Amino acid sequence: MWLLFSVLAALCFGLRGILYHWSSQQSLNRNVLLCGTFAMGAVVSLACALVWRSEWEISALIGIQMGLFSFGANASMFKGFAVGKASLVAILTGLPSVVVVLFAYILWGERLNLLQLFAFVVIVIGILFVRYSNDITLKNLQGAGWGVIALLLFAANDLSSKWTTLVHASLFPTLFFMFATGTICFAIWWWRDKKKEAPQSTVRSTWTERKTFLFGMAVGITNVMGMILIIHGFANGITGLVSAVVALNVLIVLLYTRFILKDKFSKLEQSGLAIAMVGILMMKLVAS
Repeated sequence: MWLLFSVLAALCFGLRGILYHWSSQQSLNRNVLLCGTFAMGAVVSLACALVWRSEWEISALIGIQMGLFSFGANASMFKGFAVGKASLVAILTGLPSVVVVLFAYILWGERLNLLQLFAFVVIVIGILFVRYSNDITLKNLQGAGWGVIALLLFAANDLSSKWTTLVHASLFPTLFFMFATGTICFAIWWWRDKKKEAPQSTVRSTWTERKTFLFGMAVGITNVMGMILIIHGFANGITGLVSAVVALNVLIVLLYTRFILKDKFSKLEQSGLAIAMVGILMMKLVAS
């Protein structure tokens, strides 16, 4: 079941990545958008917690840590898409699983058997191939720094998510604290920037704050669904393998750039897609 949860989480996060990339090209307030995204997550998580009468235990406060990591990761990814190459940011934010495997071993002694390790390596190679681009040089590495920061913070969030399953923290209260923390962080950032903004520098845009916030809430549906699914995946599978499969959400973003933005795929990128799919099939065999 962990593989199914992981693949579904990858689909959700892939759709989130598409929406982030599209909105990063619009003249809207990033912080209002992400505040709406996290606010929707908090609303959905709270509603689910009340409906299923979840227990509000102290372990659910791990969600605050997750919220801080997710806040930083989402802000960095969005910033990277806005200032750099979408492909470069996509590949960097698709590699947290490498960091996760290392720290899962250090923290919890999780090991991969030979077949699992081979499948993991195949998927990582596929992701690297599919996003390698000959036009990435030292002159056009804009967004790389933000991508690396997002990579590390997404990895930290994955490890925190696994931790919640190890201490049996209630799912929806934990997610509520996570999304509420993110909402507060983005709201403070938006308020701070608004105070610094000179009245005469305000530029009129079709993206009002209300419209931006509501669109962010729509994006938030993909985010909260992805988090619910990935935590179920962590609860049933090995941390590094779940993280690797979820990292394939980058392929969804790539299909968007190929068919909507009309980016061309090189033979190397096509090979990477095939390798990544082989890795998924190997994961299926390992899981069965």
